[in-house]
Amino acid sequence: MATNTESATHDWPEDHEEGTEQLPSRRWWALAVIAVAQLMVVLDGTVVTIALPSAQRDLHISNADRQWAITAYTLAFGGLLLLGGRISDYVGRRRTFLIGLLGFAAASALGGAAQNSGTLFGARAVQGLFAALLAPAALSLITVTFAEAKERSRAFSVYGAISGGGAAIGLIVGGSLTEYTSWRWCLFINVPIAIITFLAGTVLINESRSESATSYDIPGAILGTGGLVALVYGFTAAAKPGVGWLSVETISLLAGAGIALVAFVLVETRSTHPLLPMRVVLDRNRGGTYIASLLSFAGLFAMFLFLSYYLQYNLGYSALKTGLAVLPFSGGVIVTSAVVPPLLSRTGPKPVMLIGLAMAAVGLATFTAISDTSSWGTRVLPGELLMSIGFALLLVPLSSLALSGVNDNDAGVASALLNSTQQIGGSLGTALLNTFYASAVTSYVAAHHLAPSAFNPLAAIHGYRVAFWIGAGLVAAAFVAILVLVNAGKTTVAAQSDVTPSA
Repeated sequence: MATNTESATHDWPEDHEEGTEQLPSRRWWALAVIAVAQLMVVLDGTVVTIALPSAQRDLHISNADRQWAITAYTLAFGGLLLLGGRISDYVGRRRTFLIGLLGFAAASALGGAAQNSGTLFGARAVQGLFAALLAPAALSLITVTFAEAKERSRAFSVYGAISGGGAAIGLIVGGSLTEYTSWRWCLFINVPIAIITFLAGTVLINESRSESATSYDIPGAILGTGGLVALVYGFTAAAKPGVGWLSVETISLLAGAGIALVAFVLVETRSTHPLLPMRVVLDRNRGGTYIASLLSFAGLFAMFLFLSYYLQYNLGYSALKTGLAVLPFSGGVIVTSAVVPPLLSRTGPKPVMLIGLAMAAVGLATFTAISDTSSWGTRVLPGELLMSIGFALLLVPLSSLALSGVNDNDAGVASALLNSTQQIGGSLGTALLNTFYASAVTSYVAAHHLAPSAFNPLAAIHGYRVAFWIGAGLVAAAFVAILVLVNAGKTTVAAQSDVTPSA
């Protein structure tokens, strides 16, 4: 899925750059190295989604726990992204970029070699941690490498195209590797890519860092990430047989998550160098944007996860055929995104975002009509196309509104927060919807007096439908957030597009 990643702090006037004068050709080779690293990070989300059914069978992962293969990565990535941006600015962007590459490669090797679910989930979390270092460093390096406005615009266009196409490439790569080799190679493939990119980066990329401050908000990072992890654990516990929503375990985890997240807000309001300055989120337009991003991506991840299982388990598609079957979504986003900017200049962001969210919600709702004998062309493709057009209409103005009215010192935080809401929304949505799926399957089996088994097609269909309805509800809630909170006019997005490049 396309992401918009920014470094958490961008104090450009005070940046210290070592040997920033580069030959034009070398700058573009450096961009190629950075783009490959970003592609690897973006691609890793959809690659594993397509491979997850095979990994679940191989490692005997329960339905309640399988979502950790996705959420461990996205939760660590989104939860630590703001801290990663600060580290890259102060430690050195090139150094952080190279460390991120090596760490990502090592975690990928560990995950590919996993012999049990715990090792796989742990490896995915470590991948997310190093992605949180790698992604903001990569975008910061583009900014300092391309100082001239026209070249920087071209560089961001290339970077944005790579990010946007990463999800589509991941669907094909994940399907091909799973079908013709093993799901393990969906992780192993990162190792040679990361090592080659590391070697090229040591030669082609120059160092830069910010000298404006050297303070890290470690308590904020611990409380924020810890609260989110406890929240996902609470959702997961509720899906386990014999536990449920009202168990002591579930209530304790959810209560602990609430306490940690409230403490995070209190720490941020009192910190000298907060990880997340509250002024960034308290603006009406930006606040509505972040809420809508969180909710809509929670619903979006439901489509990828449950369609992958439906196509492979119920319709009998191979992993590669599944990737191809979901590909129209990514293609629709890329094609539609090209026509959105001219539309924004005439209508402003709010009408476009509302239409997009309405289309996405309807698209998710169409999936509730699937059956064990459905045709992909009549039951799946229409929903994919509706969602792809809807998300393209949402994402383009979303990126601009996330930066509306921020000062230069907060621009990096505002953009990184948008990416964080997408990753965290995906984490929480995947965990929550997988919990409702598991509960729906269990209830269906009991109500119809079916013999418990590893997979019951009719019970699974019922679970998918429940998850898709809840996903549509989350997207509808994002619609309400935009409707109530956002009041930006046509000039807001126009001004932002002139000032801040969007990846």
